[in-house]
Amino acid sequence: MLKIAKFLFVWLISYTWGNAQTPNVLSPKEKQEGWKLLFSGRDLAGWHAYGGKQTGAAWKIEDGAIKLDVPERAGNKAKNGGDIVANNPITGDFEFKIDWKVSKYANSGIFFFVKEDPKYKNMHDTGLELQVIDNTIYEGAKENTHRAGDFFGIANARLREINPVGEWNHVHFVVKKNKLTVTLNGFIVQEHDLSGADWKSRVAASGLAKAPIGKGDYTGLLGLQDWGSTVWYRNIKFKKL
Repeated sequence: MLKIAKFLFVWLISYTWGNAQTPNVLSPKEKQEGWKLLFSGRDLAGWHAYGGKQTGAAWKIEDGAIKLDVPERAGNKAKNGGDIVANNPITGDFEFKIDWKVSKYANSGIFFFVKEDPKYKNMHDTGLELQVIDNTIYEGAKENTHRAGDFFGIANARLREINPVGEWNHVHFVVKKNKLTVTLNGFIVQEHDLSGADWKSRVAASGLAKAPIGKGDYTGLLGLQDWGSTVWYRNIKFKKL
């Protein structure tokens, strides 16, 4: 029995190591499928401040992840922080992957279809936000569209399978033939027809009614939000469909 247990332990360790992919690296299969890295794990090349140029000093690289470090706040932002966006806009169908984790009571968001335009003072005035947050902020509160996996102000996640503070969560975001699908930690949490009446009514009733997506424009930049708390992002990958 002891020999069997030892064998199973060694097998499990070997299996885990063999199937664990190095962060911020494309597998041979991903390369073959056309995936591109949007973050090298070493620096913030390919990203800039929303409405600006160089990213704020609060955005750092730590253990192969983008970290928004917030020892001090300036209003609802990190001091020397601010929202950041990827340099290259997205048009057409695509897939996107990202890992995120949060500190206790942290609040942030992953943004899609962001437009950099002086008439949009804030990234959240223009982009669709997939909520990144420590859900214990809302413990005991009524259901809302502000929890992890929700589209902020638009749609709740189907279910809430979120890993604890300090652990990584995995997002897979797909837009294909007007269908938007979000998988979080292996569970489908959002499915919407971007041309359908339900989705259009949700956007029309939200704070994005006058934004480009309110007019059916699903192009623009990807963004990461600074909402004044420490968060981490890694494994940021994109594929054009």
